Amino acid sequence: MSTPQHTVEQALAAARSDDCIVIAEETSEANLRWAGNTLTTNGVSRSRQLTVIAISRSAEGARAGVVSRAGVRDDQVADIVGEAEHAALGASPAEDAQPLATASHSGGAGWDDPPDGTSIGVFETFAADLGTAFGAAASGDRRLYGFAEHQLNSTFLGTSSGLRLRHDQPTGRLELNAKSADLARSAWAGVSTRDFRGVDVLGLEAELAQRLEWARRTVELPAGRYETLLPPSAVSDLMIYLYWSAGAKDALDGRTVFSRPGGGTRVGEKLSGSPLSLLSDPAAAGLQCPPFVIAHASGRDSSVFDNGLPVSRTEWISGGTLAALGQTRYTAEAAGLAYTPPIDNLLMEVADAATTLPEMISNTGRGLLLTCLWYIREVDPQTLLLTGLTRDGVYLVENGEVTGAVNNFRFNESPVAMLDRITEAGATQPTLPREWNDYFTRAAMPPLRIEGFNMSSVSQAS
Repeated sequence: MSTPQHTVEQALAAARSDDCIVIAEETSEANLRWAGNTLTTNGVSRSRQLTVIAISRSAEGARAGVVSRAGVRDDQVADIVGEAEHAALGASPAEDAQPLATASHSGGAGWDDPPDGTSIGVFETFAADLGTAFGAAASGDRRLYGFAEHQLNSTFLGTSSGLRLRHDQPTGRLELNAKSADLARSAWAGVSTRDFRGVDVLGLEAELAQRLEWARRTVELPAGRYETLLPPSAVSDLMIYLYWSAGAKDALDGRTVFSRPGGGTRVGEKLSGSPLSLLSDPAAAGLQCPPFVIAHASGRDSSVFDNGLPVSRTEWISGGTLAALGQTRYTAEAAGLAYTPPIDNLLMEVADAATTLPEMISNTGRGLLLTCLWYIREVDPQTLLLTGLTRDGVYLVENGEVTGAVNNFRFNESPVAMLDRITEAGATQPTLPREWNDYFTRAAMPPLRIEGFNMSSVSQAS
């Protein structure tokens, strides 16, 4: 089978449409899984994906046809290009049509190098530490469950306008769940990593052991609004949903909490009295992601015509004020705003915040400590009201100490409204979202103290 670079060139050479964009991706993945303090499975896999975007231009506008296929052989490339061109001829004119990025946007260092790959060897040090963690858990009558996955995706993007760009993206995640021997008590922790170096699985196991000890005492609490400490993982799940909802197109159409009554967007409005910034940066240390647009299809927040355009650090919320919305060149023109395409990481930073979560606990008179959220769903897009459940540990904090575990709750909360009820923030740190890590792993968030977090009902979920 040819290299991805050769496939890109082969597809572009076969193209007869006015413009053509080709995205070739090679992905390798390795994984470990365990249950009851024992490794159960491990494996490696490799795959390829080819996307061809054919664009037909005329006086009536530009029409785009998109075809994606996995495992494409050399003798199938021309047929896929033909399918894309046929789809373009039958498509409606694209409202997001723009000129393609040109070779002046190229930054394809290493274009000719073969795609790299991961292997089971990425877990060499981690696996040894995991074995030690199994022993520690067993000696404490605990059981560890979970998985570790590592993926390396090499993307090669070429266009008929001369663009040649490449990006190699490593992505790793660890989910670790500890349970008491009777399975009555459970605690979870997760880590996002680029290479599994420095992952402190022994530290995570010790942290989960402490939470299981906290849960030996249980307290029943009613629904209500509570002062609540959110660790970085829970913050990331709420902020990622906010980020996904912050598209300029939907805001301009009056669909979301970011729509201005009477028309337009709320860019420039104050959302929080806290000096916080919510931002994305493709060069953020440890959270690096593609520095250019990779769009396999057009949507409300993406455009195939923007493929290859550079992306750079963008503050979505700056000093508590809504500063930007994710958008294409088309929506940027419609909104009269700067072009700010979505980026594949998210960070929250709060000026001068350096407190740790344990320090925040010690400063709490009475409140709740969450560990993670799950089954998050949208209730009302106009306010971005979300509902979901707590999971794997909600704890009561009294006079600076955790005094026991409480029952699970269903919550109803808007992450936008919540921003204005932050009473304390800690230091930002890399984290793994619990709910969304199948789709989004690169996040860094602070722990937050929220006034009046709405636990709307008691949940029987365990």
